[in-house]
Amino acid sequence: MIDISVSNLVKEFEVGHKILDGLTFQVDTGERVGLLGPNGCGKTTLLRILTGVLDYDEGDVVIAPGKRMGLISQIPVYPAGYTVEDVLATAFAPLRKMEEEMAALTEQMGEGSDPALLSRYDRLTAAYEAAGGYETDTRTNKVCNGLSIPQSMREQLFDKLSGGEKTRVNLARLILEDTDILLLDEPTNHLDLRATEWLEEYLEKFKGTVLTVSHDRYFLDQVVDRIVEIQEGRAEFYEGNYSFYAVEKERRYEEKLRQYEKEQAKIEQLEKAAAQMRIWAYSGMDKTFKRVKSMEKRIERMRVTDRPKKERKMEVRFGEREFRGDEVLTIKGLTKSFGERTLFANLGLEVEGGERIGLLGDNGSGKTTLLKLILGEEEPDSGKIRMGPTVRTGYLPQHVHFDHPERNLVDTLIYDQDCTAQTARNRLAAFKFRGEDVFKPVSALSGGEQSRLRLCMLMDEKINLLILDEPTNHLDIQSREWIEEAVEEYEGNLLFVSHDRYFIERFASRIWMLENGQITDFRGGYQDYLAAKARGAAGKSASDAQAPAEKAPEPKEKKEKPKRPGGTKNLEKEVAAAERAVGKAEEQMDQLEQQIQEAAADYLKLQELYEQREALEEEILKLYGTWETLSAQLEEARG
Repeated sequence: MIDISVSNLVKEFEVGHKILDGLTFQVDTGERVGLLGPNGCGKTTLLRILTGVLDYDEGDVVIAPGKRMGLISQIPVYPAGYTVEDVLATAFAPLRKMEEEMAALTEQMGEGSDPALLSRYDRLTAAYEAAGGYETDTRTNKVCNGLSIPQSMREQLFDKLSGGEKTRVNLARLILEDTDILLLDEPTNHLDLRATEWLEEYLEKFKGTVLTVSHDRYFLDQVVDRIVEIQEGRAEFYEGNYSFYAVEKERRYEEKLRQYEKEQAKIEQLEKAAAQMRIWAYSGMDKTFKRVKSMEKRIERMRVTDRPKKERKMEVRFGEREFRGDEVLTIKGLTKSFGERTLFANLGLEVEGGERIGLLGDNGSGKTTLLKLILGEEEPDSGKIRMGPTVRTGYLPQHVHFDHPERNLVDTLIYDQDCTAQTARNRLAAFKFRGEDVFKPVSALSGGEQSRLRLCMLMDEKINLLILDEPTNHLDIQSREWIEEAVEEYEGNLLFVSHDRYFIERFASRIWMLENGQITDFRGGYQDYLAAKARGAAGKSASDAQAPAEKAPEPKEKKEKPKRPGGTKNLEKEVAAAERAVGKAEEQMDQLEQQIQEAAADYLKLQELYEQREALEEEILKLYGTWETLSAQLEEARG
């Protein structure tokens, strides 16, 4: 059964700019589908169209009748004075109506013994129990614990929460509603590792349909079994998780590039043949004009194939400072509190040259505070932090701040780094800021773009200890990969906070897990840490020190006859037969091109049709060759 069907969907915000341009796909009941594409390609627009919040210009959108749908990026407006507990309780509105009716029936039955009232009460009680009416408190506590919504937050006013906290509460409410179709828009953006893992476990058991927009590659690997990528307003399909998608996308690019290069070679071959035939046509072979025109039309049809595009890598590299000595960072007896709450106490850690450390832990555990203590932006209650004498740090904070957000990007670099306008533009171009974008004020940039700009500025500094606080947060997959390329090139010491498990797995060779005011220090990668944790040996506290398509048959080459009795008459017949063969093959090619257009949304069918087209192109080339040879012989015989 199909839960979501989208056909030829078109959405245009600006005249002439269609963000969705013929988008077609479907999601079957129970499927887990990841929706990918660069920022601004229309993913969130699509989710808002599916929920009816946004209208569309053309096409059809059908949601299976009777199915309940929920979208987490949509944070409803609640009455003034609603606490988080009140917001969570709205998930049980149908149950509360049932309770009210049951109470009214109880009161009516006390006034008399009407069998109809008793029957209605019995049915209502059974429905209430089946819907989990007696388990609402248990379910709420379970979901809140999983998504790190403590009792203290549940008592707060919803309006006073941060955007991230509101998103988390709304996700909890949506899960408690037990909808049939979950639409998730960046669900892990405001979740820590533990809450993300809980959500993954929940979705694994969820019996409904899931369509999720996410830049969390690890989450996509764990949750989805199919990828729909929006490219230039249309959909491309990948039957697998993110890791499959990444490999398959590269394979398709290479295949399209080979196909493009083959077509260019064939065009060159046909152009040479057309040029020769035009010479013959002008020398008296009148019928050749028709063949020349046909061949030139064929060439023009082949020219519509564009060279496949691939986003260029950022040509970036951190400016590294030479490091001398073994000591990078020493922490002794470090303690920090805020009011009555102690974040950590008596920490003792040492960092040596070349180490790459992932600082992990739940939201609010004190990770960012520890980074600020190391950078000297905060003062400890007790203890010491000592940097090596040749250590120079570079820092990318979680929330990027610019002293002069009114300046444009070029001026920001000129003032900050004392460089020329051309140097500033070159550096910005390396970070994908080009054209008129470089004259935007910094305040007009998205959060991800501001992080990219700060990273661009950081690249020119001479550093040997790079400190990153959630460097990939709010970035699309492409931008995350750009940052990873830069970090990969950096050979100095690295200390980072991240919930991006792809990033952690790629770069951490040592794990600091901050829990309950202590740091578990594990020397090894993230997967090694998880395996050791499962064995109960994760380390010690720091305070303790498809089948190929059938191809068109190859044409049989005609054997040249050394001598043709009957002079040019038989030769003219053979030329005419060759022309008919070429014409028939070109008609087949026209039909095949039409089929390719009709199968634009079916990648497997396209693969089959592309193979048939390639075989037919080879056949047409050979037929043209035969016709060309016969035409030359006819021209010679007549001469």
